[in-house]
Amino acid sequence: MTKDVITLTPRMPDPWSVLAGLLAGGPDKLVNTAGEDAVIQLCDEQGRPLLSVEAPLLVQVRGEAERLLGANPPRVPFWWTEARATTGVPDAERLAGAFAARLASLSGGSAWPPQAARSTAVVETAGLTAAPAPAAAQPAVDVLTDKVAVVIMDRPVVAMTAWLSDAFRAAAASSRGLQIVTPAGTTLSPAVLANLPGWPSRWVVQDDRDGYYDGHTGAVLRWQEGMFATVVPADATADDPRTPVAAAYQEVRACAERQLAITFRTVHPADDRLVLGGALETVWRELTGEPPAGWGTAEPANLPWSLGRLTDLAHSRAPEPTWFVVVGSPERPGLATLKVTRTKAGVEEDVTLAFGYGADEEPPLDALPGVAETLVTRHRLQSMLLQLRRARRDLAVPPHFEGPGVPLAFVLGAEEVRALPDDRARRTPLSQQPVALGPKTRPAYYYPLPGDPSDLSGWADFERLVRHLKGA
Repeated sequence: MTKDVITLTPRMPDPWSVLAGLLAGGPDKLVNTAGEDAVIQLCDEQGRPLLSVEAPLLVQVRGEAERLLGANPPRVPFWWTEARATTGVPDAERLAGAFAARLASLSGGSAWPPQAARSTAVVETAGLTAAPAPAAAQPAVDVLTDKVAVVIMDRPVVAMTAWLSDAFRAAAASSRGLQIVTPAGTTLSPAVLANLPGWPSRWVVQDDRDGYYDGHTGAVLRWQEGMFATVVPADATADDPRTPVAAAYQEVRACAERQLAITFRTVHPADDRLVLGGALETVWRELTGEPPAGWGTAEPANLPWSLGRLTDLAHSRAPEPTWFVVVGSPERPGLATLKVTRTKAGVEEDVTLAFGYGADEEPPLDALPGVAETLVTRHRLQSMLLQLRRARRDLAVPPHFEGPGVPLAFVLGAEEVRALPDDRARRTPLSQQPVALGPKTRPAYYYPLPGDPSDLSGWADFERLVRHLKGA
């Protein structure tokens, strides 16, 4: 397997410090570069990569090392240098630990995990018979078959790092699925779950009782025919597949914490003066009293929040889409993904956002209609869905069952209301009448739904509403 090691330092590691860290593995190792010289690799005499080191990242956002590593970093700003030892090569993990320890010593920082220089713990991967992926081409991939790329990660939180983002793109470009294998105690960042495509991609959790299971659905898995696939009993039929579910996944834990989840889309006319991210910032300020803390194109989110810099990056990549991750302060956990896309309709912003609340904290549900009206009148809202669910305050996704959210409200933008025939948007089959938002001559509508976390009937009302709006 690959083994991640991360060095957190108060100053940028200089080239000589990085070289000294690489030479900690011995003077007989060779140095190479990959990824347009953004990745430095330590190789053996045969040219096989042993260790891949990414360029140091300046993190200017408070709380990211704590959120993703559980580590105590230097005071922000600090430098995050990430390395991965290569699958199937003897002593590669030891070299990774030696590199991190030497770099931390020379740059006055710390290594994660703390035992990196001496740790020998690995995730069991017995049964994976495919050859390791060529690390020079894709350092994040551990096993490559004609069906999937497998990434094995032993971290407290699997985040959408630059490594993993590259693996997603490489797998998609080669028409493969991506399967992420983790130990039982690992959680996923919501940013990873939001980007994990459908079958055969999946989150694979190692388990003492059942071997492996899908961390999102609980289905027991086995390595078969070049990928992790669902176990099918010998007596199963098409009408009764009876897919076994892992016992660990079924261990339901009572949760008094809650998450407020918001998904929405805005559409703007394409204009060089357009500033992006304003709708997301508006929601954040209205519900927390402060703007987002930081953003980036991968995790950790390393840049302080700035509408101007975010807009400049999206414009520089147009007409290609740009994906961002946005985070809040440690005091009010919040995480959003923002995708900016150029379409025939203009410039679309798709936002998925969640805030976490403890058992003694009340989500600001009364503020939601006002937030919706602001998006309608100032940010060209197309649609929005608001949900409440019982789930962890820290927003991390655990490898066991969590109850679904329940819909609090649905919002339809003014242009979409105008496009519906007759009075369909105002006259619905729901018991509660919609609330008009914005100008009376061009209203948008806010459709309240039950929103009781213990009652899933709100989804039936939501389905009735959507069918009605579509004319079904």
